Amino acid sequence: QSQLVESGGGLVQAGGSLRLSCAASGSIFSINAMGWYRQAPGKQRELVATITSGGSTNYADSVQGRFTISRDNAKSTVYLQINSLKPEDTAVYYCNFQGWRSYTDYRYKPPEDYWGQGTQVTVSS
Repeated sequence: QSQLVESGGGLVQAGGSLRLSCAASGSIFSINAMGWYRQAPGKQRELVATITSGGSTNYADSVQGRFTISRDNAKSTVYLQINSLKPEDTAVYYCNFQGWRSYTDYRYKPPEDYWGQGTQVTVSS
């Protein structure tokens, strides 16, 4: 069973920085896109940033220029560098991988979604 293990959340003051990490534990044959989502209290989960296997990135308008997503394929890990934090960035952050468990799945099935357990980011004003 593959799992995603997140780390790096915490309580910071506005203007501060955090670095979130998410690593796959267990076997995933191949990972396609990786991404970060967040969910604030009373709101729906929203896309924060994604990165393709080729390194192309996409960001939500609200985080463009402040957040940077990166990945280490050798470590099956995705990172989110968060700078210039704002109180409205307060949320539970979830990582997401799209991948395949085996070569057979890779050949014949679409990628599966894997989710982390979530890590809390709280920004005080």
